[in-house]
Amino acid sequence: MKALAWLSLLVVACSKGGERPAAQSQSADTGMADMPGMTATTAVTLTAAQVTHGGVHWEPVALSTVASIATVPGQVIPNEDRTARLGATVRGRVIAVRVRPGDRVSVGRVLVTLQSPEAGMAQSDVDKARAQASYARSARERAERLLALKAIPQQDYDRAIADDELASAELRRATSVAEQIGAAASATGEIAIRSPLNGVVLARTAVPGAVVEAGAPLVVVTDPSTLWLSIDAPENLASLFRVGAQLRFTVPAYPADTFAARIEAVGAGLDASTRTLPIRAVIRNRGDRLKPAMLASVSAQGGGAISAPSVPEDAVQLLDGKSVVFVAHPDSMGGAKFAPREVQLGSRSGGRIAITQGLSAGDVVVTRGALAIKAQIKKGAMPAMEM
Repeated sequence: MKALAWLSLLVVACSKGGERPAAQSQSADTGMADMPGMTATTAVTLTAAQVTHGGVHWEPVALSTVASIATVPGQVIPNEDRTARLGATVRGRVIAVRVRPGDRVSVGRVLVTLQSPEAGMAQSDVDKARAQASYARSARERAERLLALKAIPQQDYDRAIADDELASAELRRATSVAEQIGAAASATGEIAIRSPLNGVVLARTAVPGAVVEAGAPLVVVTDPSTLWLSIDAPENLASLFRVGAQLRFTVPAYPADTFAARIEAVGAGLDASTRTLPIRAVIRNRGDRLKPAMLASVSAQGGGAISAPSVPEDAVQLLDGKSVVFVAHPDSMGGAKFAPREVQLGSRSGGRIAITQGLSAGDVVVTRGALAIKAQIKKGAMPAMEM
């Protein structure tokens, strides 16, 4: 009887132990269903032991009175007013590429050399037209001398003048065509693609030996001393961006440094699909520290004070180029499921960041250990814990 009693207790204990994970999973899944746009692939689940081991802590979001400073994502891009996108002027074969991305170049430096039969013909036409123009000029000068001696009639002199002017016009035409093609001063058909400005090679698509069509891109050169900051401002923040206003921004490459930009252009209207306003600001890139394609977090000064959710600075992480916090859905076992939620950042004060969009008072977010959550989401799986 004692053996039967112990067996009954063991069966009951096992059945209760087996129910807990199912309840835990159901609770977490229910919480995730309340989060728009979140999927299981973007979430990570930690047990109570893993939460303790990783130093993860979460708490409800509270409202704070903060300065009206909005933070929006942006991107550093080349200054198109100081960028040259050079292409093939005529169909031909690439015979030499003399630069690589990152190389510094000066005005007039040869970047790529092409060879083209069309260019050779153009230069041949120039040589022919130059010879004809030289002959016509000599004939005109000779006619002038003969006319002065009354050795030829006026009609012959007038014809010599017309021939000279016609030959000069043909030389100008042939020279213009050759210059448009970019042919060198020879009949070899070589075309030297030169840099029109001082700067750096941003991109190079030219490959030695390749045959390219007219207009095909070859090299991009930009002057990095000034760059543009491209911003798509949400509709509710559009009033904060005015031409001439100063902006502050940070980039992940230099998290401790703040950079400045001046708004140069504000879009005439919103993008119909994203409901955002395009903004362009100019950056004075001292020391060439900033590079095109860097992501930026841009702050714009508003007016007065506002009441907004705020979180510790460490709670905000950059995930796939977006500012996110990790919303926690605790379970009854002391663990939790965590999912990223994109947020718009506001002002910073006292180690906290105001959230202008994406969170509401009462939302439960990770306030410590967010970096560990981010690492696990990027890896896609939790490592085994040593217990």
